[in-house]
Amino acid sequence: QVQLVESGGGSVQTGDSLRLSCAASGRTFRTYVVAWFRQAPGKEREFLGGIRWSLGNIVYTDSMKGRITISKDNAKNTVYLQMNSLRPEDTAVYYCAATRDTSDRDWNFDLGSWGQGTQVTVSS
Repeated sequence: QVQLVESGGGSVQTGDSLRLSCAASGRTFRTYVVAWFRQAPGKEREFLGGIRWSLGNIVYTDSMKGRITISKDNAKNTVYLQMNSLRPEDTAVYYCAATRDTSDRDWNFDLGSWGQGTQVTVSS
């Protein structure tokens, strides 16, 4: 399994932007789909979006469309989550996860690899 190392969280103000990074360790993302999730206190884990590394296809959850951008750097074997116009309700621990990509898109991230999580706090 690939190992994931996240970075980029922090405390920001409403309206600010933040970019999170998810770097692969141990092997490349070549055969994986990499996704971003978040979990706020007392709430369920929420899928934000993901990228199929080899194809470059990106999907976003409707609730975050327009405010987030997922991208990748092949040379750095890293996936990014760019978040703009941050709001206090975006405060959460953000995780990246990776699982083997499949042609039928039947991804199960619970069986994949997870990063350690990075805290994002947005104050008003």
